[in-house]
Amino acid sequence: QVQLVESGGGLVQAGGSLRVSCGTSGGDFSYYCLGWFRQAPGKEREFVAAISWGGGRTAYVDSVKGRFTISRDYAKNTIYLQMNSLKPEDTAVYYCAADPDATRYYAATRATEYAYWGQGTQVTVSS
Repeated sequence: QVQLVESGGGLVQAGGSLRVSCGTSGGDFSYYCLGWFRQAPGKEREFVAAISWGGGRTAYVDSVKGRFTISRDYAKNTIYLQMNSLKPEDTAVYYCAADPDATRYYAATRATEYAYWGQGTQVTVSS
């Protein structure tokens, strides 16, 4: 029973910070690439950040580079997305996703590379 559960979303003013978390269970997540995607109303799901299963490689969409940081805690089977200097454009539902392909050593950036998804957590940034 693979499960990914996001938490930590909420309302924050522009320029503020927020950290969202994704707790995982039911899989060998030490060997899974884990990532974050987001989707705003009326828009397609967008890649945000990812970290390889080995933890040594990360990837970010250009719009969040320098502001967001992805990390993982192997002992807790949890990943985090620290979001700083938030902008109204960051408003979206943020989804955690897992890529179980242990033969891939890079941080996957395409939604089609991920097999498991959480239900999402809402992040709203006000002006």
